[in-house]
Amino acid sequence: MIKGKIFTVPFRRKREGRTYYKKRLRILMSGKYRLVVRKSLNNIYTSIVEYNPKGDKVLVTVGSNSLSKMGWKGGTGNVPSAYLTGLMAGRKSIEKGVKEAVLDMGFSNSVKGSRLYAALAGAIDSGLKIPSNEEILPAKSRISGEHIAKYAESLKSQKQKYESQFSDYLKKGLAPENFVKHFNDIKGKIHG
Repeated sequence: MIKGKIFTVPFRRKREGRTYYKKRLRILMSGKYRLVVRKSLNNIYTSIVEYNPKGDKVLVTVGSNSLSKMGWKGGTGNVPSAYLTGLMAGRKSIEKGVKEAVLDMGFSNSVKGSRLYAALAGAIDSGLKIPSNEEILPAKSRISGEHIAKYAESLKSQKQKYESQFSDYLKKGLAPENFVKHFNDIKGKIHG
């Protein structure tokens, strides 16, 4: 960066670690909409973004916390909720006329079967055409929450551990053994 007496300051968003410009440029060169997927500890956020030289235009944004409006009683930071969030974002973007997009994960690490790829699977299942490899998407059993139901079934004999592990689900009135049925009910509501 330092060249003699001239000092070049990098872009602010690069200094702050918020934008990876080389990756962004490669995505923008496709000329397609971007499916932007971001995660926090307890939420997943998906957006459909269109590039504009004056500033990106966000067409659709869906957060996993909006699933509660549809009756979702499960957690909002797990693989099934990420899938439903991607499904909902895909349905809304198709209504706005978006047919295809490119995945934009930002600085998140690419981990096979992760929540980010669950959101991608939901968007693909809604009808969006997004280039991806089937091997990176989570298994259908994980997407539907079978692993949660099986774990709840195995803890059923240890009442104290069961109640502490699934206290949020029980407080909301969802028996974790019935997680798959609840997931399919919400999925049906999104498909309408």
